[in-house]
Amino acid sequence: MRRFRRYGLVVGASLLLAACDRRAPGLLQTGGTEARRVARLFWIMFAMAAAVYVAVAGLIIVATLRGRRTETGKPSRVKDEAFVWVGGLVVPVAILAVLAVLTVSTTNQVRRPVAGALSVEVVGKRWWWAVTYPGTGVTTANEIHVPVGRQVRIGLDSDNVIHSFWVPQVAGKLDTVPGQHNELRLTVTKAGTYRGECAEFCGLQHANMNLVFVAQSEADFERWLVRRRSAGTGASSDLTERGLVAFERAPCAGCHTIRGTSAAGDLGPDLTDFGSRQTIGSGAVPNDTRHLTQWIVDSQTIKPGNLMPPIELDPGEVAAIVAYLESLK
Repeated sequence: MRRFRRYGLVVGASLLLAACDRRAPGLLQTGGTEARRVARLFWIMFAMAAAVYVAVAGLIIVATLRGRRTETGKPSRVKDEAFVWVGGLVVPVAILAVLAVLTVSTTNQVRRPVAGALSVEVVGKRWWWAVTYPGTGVTTANEIHVPVGRQVRIGLDSDNVIHSFWVPQVAGKLDTVPGQHNELRLTVTKAGTYRGECAEFCGLQHANMNLVFVAQSEADFERWLVRRRSAGTGASSDLTERGLVAFERAPCAGCHTIRGTSAAGDLGPDLTDFGSRQTIGSGAVPNDTRHLTQWIVDSQTIKPGNLMPPIELDPGEVAAIVAYLESLK
């Protein structure tokens, strides 16, 4: 019994600390119209559940204080059958009917297409997100940039198992299913950087399958898109030139693509704009020199189970590749 009590205290403390984690996205701190509609539905459901709880608790208290009546005492004005029919059937059916109508209405609203929507294609990989902007030639990974105030149509697919695409403060979650193309529509109303994640357990590194969702003004988004379109090799110095040569000679070029170079692999993320990304390994570690060096030498020490094997390179080659990748902006 003491063991169970200690376990309960540990679980409770963990949940309390998780709730206080400032890095976790606030589900009700919405930044998009779809998330706002979902939050509104949540509050209605919460209010109904609270009302039912208060009513039932009130009846229990009344019954407890009233006590048991004798056979010769004052009879109740409510028949047992009527209480069962009203409390057990009529009221629950009415509540569920209201919730059903609101749920269907909310679902229709968040799926309604709008003319001029921005198209973004997202594919759930093992364990990262491939992001493509059709018709622009722009491909990136683990970061999605969108304009504020414009509807975004996100096409969702998976090339392995089922994942679940979720940016809590912007829209509801939607699964990526192998062989099935799903679409999520959302409109961001507040500029900012939002945390996204996979909400469906998908294997060893499920917890490290995150993404960065950046909402910008229309002008800032267009500038970002132009920079991504014109991204070059990034080699602008002797060190980065050596890094490019080392990258193309190493196994890296067989798994990754960098536009303007001979690297054209599609097994790993496109690295054309790698230097501008905030994280490495889909949110596993920050994108800085120390973590990037460790990732190139042996990414398994950071994210065990990912598809990138250890690479045998001398320290000079590693330093040059790091400098080269950091210049890709």
